[in-house]
Formats: sequence, structure tokens, C-alpha cells
Amino acid sequence: MPTKIEKDSVTGRETTGHEWDGLKELNTPLPRWWLTLFYVTIAFAVVWVILYPAIPVSGLRGLTGWTARGALGPEIQAEQAKQAPMLAKLRTATPAQIAADPELRNYALAGGRIAFANNCAACHGAGGQGAPGGFPSLADDDWLYGGSFDAIRFTIEHGVRNGEDAEARGIAMPRFLADGMLNAGQVNDVADYVLSLSGRATDAAAAGRGETVFAENCVACHGERGEGNREMGAPRLSDQVWLYGGDRPSVLRSIGYAHAGVMPAWGKRLDPAVINMLTVYVHALGGGE
Repeated sequence: MPTKIEKDSVTGRETTGHEWDGLKELNTPLPRWWLTLFYVTIAFAVVWVILYPAIPVSGLRGLTGWTARGALGPEIQAEQAKQAPMLAKLRTATPAQIAADPELRNYALAGGRIAFANNCAACHGAGGQGAPGGFPSLADDDWLYGGSFDAIRFTIEHGVRNGEDAEARGIAMPRFLADGMLNAGQVNDVADYVLSLSGRATDAAAAGRGETVFAENCVACHGERGEGNREMGAPRLSDQVWLYGGDRPSVLRSIGYAHAGVMPAWGKRLDPAVINMLTVYVHALGGGE
């Protein structure tokens, strides 16, 4: 039970009756200005709830009838109207024509950067650097299907092995070991030969046997010396650029079980102007031809 209320001998204020280790709690009221401001904020909040839809209930509107979504519509329409002339030019021009026009190019690079961040960066990285697991870098000069404006645009528009676009790029690589086309020894030999194409130390005897197996099974897509085939999307094997890893275990897995990366057909999702902006932006990342 609190002790009897008394006045503090030093300040002359009443105490609350609570005391700890000889220290008494003073009963000091809040400043009048603070209480006044507090009550004003409460009154303001009540008025605000009445005027605007401050309560999170679907369909609820305040007396003003204003909503953030309703206000956004006219702003979007005004912005679309402002951009319409430039977007119309971007739709009708080819990516090469856009790149040759300084005004269109600057607009396309700015818009392409935003479109890339919204749609492509999740797989290809914020700077187009690619990612492990089959997401190719777009910032180098190594291209599966070609790095020209036309080639880049076609890939963006139709995608790769997506099952939704009849013109999608990509031919599936056989699973040589999983489907019994080669035995484990042959796969090991081919892996040694593939590694030898990029000048890395391998078992010379195994590489020699692998060359024969490669000629019988892989040349049609990857070329006689592993130079690749852009028409088929078969990667070059004689450089140091690897989509699924260039160490021996990764090469063995690629040969034995294959990979089949998928890319959406953005032509069915994005405006042609955006496709052109993305094309110019990707081409400008550093590896365009």
C-alpha cells in the first residue's frame, strides 16, 4: 500500500506516496501546453478519419471522396501522354536506327535500364553480369545466339526453350549418359577432350579417345574444334567462358545429363517499344556486336 501523501520539503510539491531507498516520487503534472497539443492531435485525427479514408476497409471513402489510387490514375495518364510521341518513334524504328539517333538512344538507354531492372536483373544480374546455374553474362563478347541488334532483339522477343513461343530459340542437348548414348568411360574421355580445347592440362590418352567420340557425337552442334554454333545456340567450348561451370565435374555433368535453360518470350509481355529499348540497352552493356 502507498504511504500517506505528503509534500516534498525541498520543492514543496506533493508526492505520490511512493518511495524507493529514501527517494520520493513527486506528483508533477504535465505542462499545460503539452496537454493542449496532445488533445489537438486527437481532434485532428478524428477529423482526418472523417474526411479521408484512413481506416483500412475496402471501398471506404471519406467525405472528400479522395483516394490515393484515384489520384494516381490521372497522373499516369498525363505521363503516358507525355511519353507517347517518343514511344511511337521507338516502336517504328529498328534498334540500329535508335542507336544511331542520339535523342532516341539516350531515351532508350534510360528506359531500357529500368525495364532490365524490372524484368531481367533477377536472372542476369543488375549489371548483366549473369549468374551461376545457366544465366549468361550480357556484358561480355561471348554470345550463344549472336550479339547483333537483330539477334539480341529476336532472343528477347521469343525467348529460349519456353514452350510458349513457336520461334523460341534453343535445341535441347542430348543427355548422353542418362539416355545411354555414351557410357561412363566415353563421357570421361569426352570431358578430357573438351577441357583440352581451352588449353588446360588433361590426360592426353583420354583426350585422344575423347576426340573420336566428340567427332561422332558433338561436332554437328559444337563444331569440329568446339567453336560453337549460334544458329543452334551451341556454346563455344574452346574459350574460358562457361555457362554451367568449366571445372571437370561440371563438364562431366553437362555431357552426361545436359542442361536446358529457359527464358520467357518477352514479346508477349512487353510493348514493342520496350523490347527495342531493352535491345539497345543490352547491346550497350559491353558485349554488343
